[in-house]
Amino acid sequence: MFEVGLRVSVGRAGAVVLGLLLAGFGVTGWPSEEEAAAAVEKAEELEAAAAEGEPATEAIEAEEAEAVDPEGQAPLDDALTCLARTVYWEAKGEDLPGMEAVANVVMNRLAGDGFPDTICGVVTEGRPEGPCQFSWWCDGNPLDVEEADRYELTMDVARRALNQELEDRTKGALYFHAEGLSPDWAEVYEPTVTEGGHVFYRVAEASPSN
Repeated sequence: MFEVGLRVSVGRAGAVVLGLLLAGFGVTGWPSEEEAAAAVEKAEELEAAAAEGEPATEAIEAEEAEAVDPEGQAPLDDALTCLARTVYWEAKGEDLPGMEAVANVVMNRLAGDGFPDTICGVVTEGRPEGPCQFSWWCDGNPLDVEEADRYELTMDVARRALNQELEDRTKGALYFHAEGLSPDWAEVYEPTVTEGGHVFYRVAEASPSN
């Protein structure tokens, strides 16, 4: 029995079929349907817990997350894929803290008032043709992944975010923009940190009345 690190652009369904065929020949190391299903189910429960401000439920294991959307071409219909794709397109060129900060904003919105109560709802809020909340969703570019190694990193960031294993590097931020920009909306929010290539903001606390 031997392991392979083979990558073919076959999509989620194709990966599962190919994995079953390889398993029949004693080849291991390919994402399994069972692992993917377990990850998606756990992600749904973790998403609901986070939206309600509850502690994390059963954690998603690394091997399970790797089986979800391995080629970065799956539909945006589960929490793990939606979060991983958002971190990828917003921060794929950044270091790990920069990626984690983008995930923090999504999770903060999920738990906050006035935002959708699912991750896919949060990251696709708005219209694909614009305006929208996350620029990758409405910039007109393809949504499929281009760099497999970077997507592996962002998928693990998404896994750990859903598991509530990330510190909030943004100090409660709900918004961000790229460094060097000065959007009008930023004037009404309180800047918290600059991480990676982004400036992060939260709702300003009300000043105590006299």
